[in-house]
Order: sequence, then C-alpha cells, then structure tokens
Amino acid sequence: MSRNALMLVLTVFLTEPYVYGASVPDFREARDEAVRFLSEYLRIDTVNPPGNETRGAQYLKSILAREGIPSEIFELAPGRGNLVARLKGNGTKKPVLIMGHIDVVGVEREKWTVDPFGGAIRDGFIYGRGATDDKKMGAAGLEVLLLLHRLKVPLDRDVIFLAEAGEESSTQFGIDFMVERHWDKIAAEFSLAEGGGMSEQGGKVQRVVVTATEKLSRNMKLVARGVSAHGSVPRADNPLLRLSAALAKLADWRQPMRLNEVTRQYFSRLAAISPPEEAFLYTHLEDPGVAEKLRARSPGLDALLRVTITPTIVQGGFRDNVIPATAEASLMVRPLPDEDVPALVQRMREVIDDPAVEVVPAWGRRPAAPPSGLSTEMFLALERVQKRLFPEAVTLPAMTTGTTDSAQLRAKGVHAYGIGTFGGSGAHGNDERISVEGLGTLVEFLYHAVVEIAATK
Repeated sequence: MSRNALMLVLTVFLTEPYVYGASVPDFREARDEAVRFLSEYLRIDTVNPPGNETRGAQYLKSILAREGIPSEIFELAPGRGNLVARLKGNGTKKPVLIMGHIDVVGVEREKWTVDPFGGAIRDGFIYGRGATDDKKMGAAGLEVLLLLHRLKVPLDRDVIFLAEAGEESSTQFGIDFMVERHWDKIAAEFSLAEGGGMSEQGGKVQRVVVTATEKLSRNMKLVARGVSAHGSVPRADNPLLRLSAALAKLADWRQPMRLNEVTRQYFSRLAAISPPEEAFLYTHLEDPGVAEKLRARSPGLDALLRVTITPTIVQGGFRDNVIPATAEASLMVRPLPDEDVPALVQRMREVIDDPAVEVVPAWGRRPAAPPSGLSTEMFLALERVQKRLFPEAVTLPAMTTGTTDSAQLRAKGVHAYGIGTFGGSGAHGNDERISVEGLGTLVEFLYHAVVEIAATK
C-alpha cells in the first residue's frame, strides 16, 4: 500500500470513530421523509388543554409498526397517551433516550396566514402549531430510529424513543407519569430532547447550542388586602396602591449575579467567537458597569446570570367607583438551578416590607436537579459531531430560562441535553414554522450523535 493510500485509510478511520451496520444513510432522502412525517404529524390537533396526545402517539405507532419496530402507548387518563419504542443493543452500556413532546399550545386561528393544523409546506418551510415546539423533535427522532433499524446498526446501548404528553401545562399526564409509573420503560444514562438550537450564516452553521441545565419554575403571587370602600374617598390602604408599590420595589431589586459550570463555559466560549467589544462584556461580568450594559443590550443573556421576577398578570377591582378589598399579581419567578427558594421568598417579603401584601409561593411542577455534565460521553460526542459536520462552528453549553421535561430526567440522574436546529420561528406564536433544511440538519446531527454514543465501535 502506498503512503498516500495509507494516510487516506487512517484519515477515514480517525474521523469516523464508529462502525455502521450498513451504508451511511442518504440524508437528503431522510430529510424528505422527515418532512413528510412532520407535515402529517402537524395535521393532528394535540392542543393542550385538552391534549388528545394519544392521536399523535397512534400516528407514530403506525409508522413504527410498518417498519417492524414494536412500541407501546401508556395513558394515565383516556386520550393522554405517551409512546415508547426501543431498539435493543447488546446491553454493555446503558440506554440513550430520544424525547419529544406530542402536545402543543393553543392558537389564534384568525392571526395565522395558513391553517395551523394543515402541515403546509411553502417556500422551504413547514408550517403548523408544533413545528418547532416540539413536533420537530418527534419527527426527527422517529426518522433516526427508522434509519438505525433499516441499516441494522449494531448497538452497545438500547436506543429509546419517547413521545410524551403534557409538557406544555400538565406534566402529570406525561413525564411525571412515565417517571413515577413506567421508569423501567425509559430509564437511560443520557437523553437528547428539545431546548438547544443552531445559528447559521451564509449557509454555514456558526453555533451549536446544547442546553445542559435550566432555571427553576417557581411562580408566585402577590396578594394585597385592604378595605373595600367608595372610590370617591382615597384611602392609603387601597390594595391597588399597595400592590403597585410592592411591584415597584421588586422591579428595583437587582438580584446578585451567579455563574455555574454551564453558564461559565457558555460565556467563556461565547467570548472566544465574539467581536472584541462583546467579548469584553462576557469576560468582565463581575464589573457592575458591564452588568448594566449587558442588561440593556441583551436582557436574555442577563437573565442567565441571576434570579428573575416578572409580573405577568395584575387583577383587582370590579367597578370603577369601588375600591376593591383585594388585588393580586402573578409573578413568573425563575430562580437559578441551585437556588434556596424558601430563602428567596423570605427576601422578597423583606424587600416589599408591607404586612398588607402577602407573597404566596405557587411553586412549580419541575423538580430541582444538578446540571448535566460537560465531560460526559454524550456531551463530548455532541462536540465531536459538531466538529465533523460543522467545522467552522463552536458548541456552546447553555442554560435555558424556560423549563422542559428534561428537568424530571435530570432529577432521576439522567444526563439530559437539549439540542435543536436553525430555521425555526413562531414557537407559541403565529405562523409557527421550521425550514426544510433545518429539519434535515437536525435529523443528520441527531443520527450522528446517537450512533457516536450508542453504536458498537
């Protein structure tokens, strides 16, 4: 063998660290099939409430059955189905889980330019409620399972596919039910689900965001009480005034900055690929002047550094000539993952400093859990796949300000990571859509990540 031929063999061996059971997939064909799956999946109305996720689960089950892949549907209540399918490995390593939720949020039909449940494909985009949140992950996960099965890829790990109910507002029917009653069906060492994303420019992916933790959801209420009276006589104990003053105090209360392993890595890597002015901000976060500048320029990044408290609903009064006896405000509170929430509530009461205003913790449905590791086999595999598919990009480990079903998995000891793609918009909004190319890229990235971690070497 010539020296050049030997170098070519070594190059292929070193850049493809796993063995396929058959030929490498045709990812263009896989993209087109996933687009068809997603379009059909979007036509199934699974708005939560009421959910009706079993409709979506039955659709996925029918495709798996045609391919000879067994699956099961688990319901806590009629119509609230969760689908589980499994490709068996040789058992030398623990399973990897691919997860996507079936339910979607509601729509304002009159504000859409297309049928939100039509699955229309126009100008390179697939439209429909759930296109980005989160039926894309269901379609991509389904496609990856089919590719592994068709190509007979030998596996060290079982590959589990979970399409769950209730993510948007009723986790008791979905991930909570599966964790508490059917953990043996989904128990895994690693999971890949929603939460991350990609950015691309000029047709090239620049950033691959992988979420490894998320803020807590601990929403609360403020309840102000006073004396109901005629509005013609102003009163100092007017609950509307007391509530307004309390909200103003919370708005002025600047929470201290705290970094964790994930956000520290996020800002460090972000600085390395940012223009000098931005990089200076990301490397000088402890500087008060920098913190204020970052807050003004990017509230989203600032929210990664501290507890956030946001009023979302204010209620009080029923007639324009009556001072109400009570007034309430709903607060979206997002503590950092390791926050002492009871201590936070006590500090809020001290800041408000008004016995007529009660802070009522509503808590949240997501458990607290440590971040997923950044040196695990799974995270390192995601980085390798990024470098192979998108050599000009960088992987950014991240924390989400929202919450997902990965929280329940992390609380069970699973290293859960959120991934995504580019070309999506309108999540929870009008004309929700994802690009055809973005979906195809997600399929390819997810396939390689699963093969990298699960296939027999």
